[in-house]
Amino acid sequence: MRDTRESRLLLVLLIAIAFALITVDIRGGQESPVDGARRAAAAVFGPVENGVAAAVDPVGNAIGAVRDSGERHTRIAALEKENAELKAKLGSDDRNRSRLRELDTLLKTAGAGQYGIKGAQVIAIGSAQGFSWTITIDVGARDGIQRDMTVLNGAGLVGRVTTVGPSTSTVLLANDPDFTVGTRMEKTDELGFATGQGDRPLLVQLLNGKAKVKPGDRLVTFGSQGDKPFVPGVPVGEVLRVDPSGGGLTRNVYVRPYVGFSKLDIVGVVVQAPRSNPRDAVLPPKPKPAPTVTVTVTPKPPANAANEGQNQAGRNQQNQNLNQNQNADGNANQNAGQDQQAQQDEGDATP
Repeated sequence: MRDTRESRLLLVLLIAIAFALITVDIRGGQESPVDGARRAAAAVFGPVENGVAAAVDPVGNAIGAVRDSGERHTRIAALEKENAELKAKLGSDDRNRSRLRELDTLLKTAGAGQYGIKGAQVIAIGSAQGFSWTITIDVGARDGIQRDMTVLNGAGLVGRVTTVGPSTSTVLLANDPDFTVGTRMEKTDELGFATGQGDRPLLVQLLNGKAKVKPGDRLVTFGSQGDKPFVPGVPVGEVLRVDPSGGGLTRNVYVRPYVGFSKLDIVGVVVQAPRSNPRDAVLPPKPKPAPTVTVTVTPKPPANAANEGQNQAGRNQQNQNLNQNQNADGNANQNAGQDQQAQQDEGDATP
């Protein structure tokens, strides 16, 4: 429609009429003269509004869902982060507690043997020197570590230091095939040499081919001259199996080491040897055998045991009466015979 003077007058007139109707409707309240027209319009346009609302609502819901989804994802991400931090903290606490237990056991072992130790943590496994069973620890020359020092943990002998750097050192483990240590049997003092066999038990060659040894016997380090590379008295392991004695000069036994070489964490390097040989003092106390419980089961007599006992008593009484009768009959016969013999003797005596 062209913008003319007449059209502008018509628009102003329509707006004035609209305001007038609104004013009349508001003042009329429920009795408004346009109420019927409003109802008619609602009846006509209501279904259309519902249809449009049905078509628009999913879109609106989707938009709200996207908005809420973003908020939920943000909240979920925050919760997941909190959970991860909590798990990390709990895991760290568990590990710290485990390391504290290892350190406490190490200190007790060092105290029992009077070893002066430098605590260390295992930071790597393996070595560039070509050893198959080695670890790297986080102490070195700056910490007073030297080559050929004994390394132990709370369980026993770990190995010896082979290479020393400024802040790290390499330790050859006791189960390495190139590792050999002098050993001494508990109580019997039988000497031998233990050699590593990887993940198999240690092989110990006793110097006495006739040595009396059995499974469960325990060994400690014999010690080296000048306490290097080994100090005395460090627990080595327990005998698992003994080769039969073949009359040779030596005898082989197989020993389960006390140390688990695949799960090392906290270790100690012996930087000061004990003043005296601790001998067997560092070995853990042997577990006491559990008491044997003996259970005695008394069989319950059968229900007819009383009747059987009465019957047996009755039979015994019958046998006793029968024996008495037999004895009485025997005595009577004997008396009768005596009387007959006496009569015969009297007849013989008559002239």
